Amino acid sequence: MLLSWNVAGRVSRAAEQADLVAGAGADVVCLQELSPATASAWSDRLKSAGYHVTVAELPAARESSRPLGVLIAARSGLRASSIDGVPWPERALAARLEEGLEVVNVHSPISPKPGLAKVLTHEAVFRHMVAGAGHPRLVCGDLNTPRREHADGSVWTFARTRRGVLRPERGERWDTAETALVRGLEPNGFRDAFRERHGHTLKEVSWAWPRGGGYRLDHLVVSEEIDVQNCSYLHEWRTDHKLSDHSPLVAELTVAR
Repeated sequence: MLLSWNVAGRVSRAAEQADLVAGAGADVVCLQELSPATASAWSDRLKSAGYHVTVAELPAARESSRPLGVLIAARSGLRASSIDGVPWPERALAARLEEGLEVVNVHSPISPKPGLAKVLTHEAVFRHMVAGAGHPRLVCGDLNTPRREHADGSVWTFARTRRGVLRPERGERWDTAETALVRGLEPNGFRDAFRERHGHTLKEVSWAWPRGGGYRLDHLVVSEEIDVQNCSYLHEWRTDHKLSDHSPLVAELTVAR
């Protein structure tokens, strides 16, 4: 089982979060939004639970606009690697597991950030995934898109208004970049694990406003060598335990030998 979760950088709830994750029985754990205050504790807790762990190096403390990183943990051994062209390398991490599966964990910058950080991140991860043809691979995490999903499988990104109109200050490149990971990989044999199991008519939210409403921002996209038995969200960790504003994604996967 794979578990992917944006833990919202919550220092005061980190111990509770870690106990739930360690007890979930996942073979692979991908976490987003680790803070400098929690990254080491998360790593230690998962290692004590029997995982091999790699954590993206966080930027210097003076870079206060970029305090958050990602982590990959696996029951089997793993070898971490970087992803070329990612502007904030602490937000995207790749690891090859002993059995040959490549796991890519991404926490996309939010839309208003300067310097096209979101666009460059999605473009770089897209190139990395396409270049990895020939072995099983997946990308998961908080992709901070789409704004809206339609029953025909099409999406509106945050380059568009609520009515679906392209915002001129963002433009086609932004729109294409946000679409790249959630739909753009399909011609290369990738599938959205959740939509493969549940279709496009089911409305789902993985991140919610306190007042209600939200978006399905957390995703798992798998290559053609991976069979998806199940994919769902553990909403109770968000709604009942209130441990994060994101629901964890969990999936049962089989990799072709």
